[in-house]
Amino acid sequence: MNIPVTSYPRIVIIGGGFAGISLAKKLSMQEVQVVLLDRHNYHTFQPLLYQVSTGGLEPDSIAYPIRKILKDFPNFHFRLANVEEINTENRKVLTDIGELKFDYLVVASGSETNYFGNSEIEKHSMAMKTIPQSLNLRSLILENFEEALLTSNLNERNALMNFVIVGGGPTGVELAGALAEIKKGILPKDYPDLDTRLAQIHIIQSSDCILKGMSAQASAKAEDFLENLGVNVWKNIRVTNYDGKTVTTNTDLTFETATLVWAAGVKGATIKGLSVGEFITHGSRLLVNGFNQVKGFENIFAVGDISCMVNEEFPIGLPMMAQPAIQQGKQLGENMVRLIEGKPMRPFVYKDKGAMATVGRNKAVVDLPKFRFQGVFAWYVWMFVHLFFLIGFRNRMVVFVNWVYNYVRFDREARLIIRPFKRKVKE
Repeated sequence: MNIPVTSYPRIVIIGGGFAGISLAKKLSMQEVQVVLLDRHNYHTFQPLLYQVSTGGLEPDSIAYPIRKILKDFPNFHFRLANVEEINTENRKVLTDIGELKFDYLVVASGSETNYFGNSEIEKHSMAMKTIPQSLNLRSLILENFEEALLTSNLNERNALMNFVIVGGGPTGVELAGALAEIKKGILPKDYPDLDTRLAQIHIIQSSDCILKGMSAQASAKAEDFLENLGVNVWKNIRVTNYDGKTVTTNTDLTFETATLVWAAGVKGATIKGLSVGEFITHGSRLLVNGFNQVKGFENIFAVGDISCMVNEEFPIGLPMMAQPAIQQGKQLGENMVRLIEGKPMRPFVYKDKGAMATVGRNKAVVDLPKFRFQGVFAWYVWMFVHLFFLIGFRNRMVVFVNWVYNYVRFDREARLIIRPFKRKVKE
């Protein structure tokens, strides 16, 4: 990999997500050599991926070059690589561009879509965890309406205009709200020769409420918002299969759709060498102690979604969200310096700063540690927080200007089929 030899301890970080970037920043001015490996050369602001999928934002406004984030840091190296295996015995990381020895390893590989072993759903549904996947979904949505113009079969046309979202978490709720607004304000103008009123948006949740991780008040209000937007909310229903045309459930209820978005869960993005054994726990995550050390290792750590830190408050691990990842990355940076200096590390304590979700124009729900509120003010708070955590002044300005334009004009300029998406549908 042409990484310079150094007398400093080498810390290898796998993953340039929230946790990996926070850790790298914390180590930036220390006497260590940091090597960050990622399959993409950019950091993705995942909470806004749904806006890329629905044409509200272009992908470059929620992505930022990793090299630019850390360009002024001494002893920092980035390599575009796909990590294939971790050799824990010889302290080596094996990638598609070569191997690299480490003194300390931090796994921050994040999470991936969890299909719970259903290969048919995995084959035919759409995921929304990366920018390429979001662009694929954007293209498919627009292509379906173009195709609906060409068919004279009413059932086929309705299926092309129907959308089923599986999973009532923030991702599913925010996507459903965005699609509902497109149906209301944009589709009638773009497709005047289609009766877009027939388009249906369904969100299916296996439990008895949406936004399960938030308060009952937020859940109920979000459901009201969705129903007022015309979204069909189905609860206590589990999707069992999807063949590319028909969604089947554990009830008699079925849905005919050409687009099923799977937002029903995630699991840790494990790597060979640390993918089986006693350190793998709930959701394919790496079991870590209070210092983020992977069980059984002193020099291998895990932070963010891939890590599972169990305690009394979180018996199945911290929530797989941005805030725990950012906080763990910062704390581990401090702990690694203390470890190298021979000082005792400090246990990680998660500070819950709340949760929020937007359901569309002037509609959001916010749960803070001491306050809960919904509606227009919550929507402004949601926007401010997301702008604040975006990396880069340009990205903040581009997103802000897009939001203002979309709000004033009730439009989404990025509804473009840049690269057509095609998938084989089971006959």
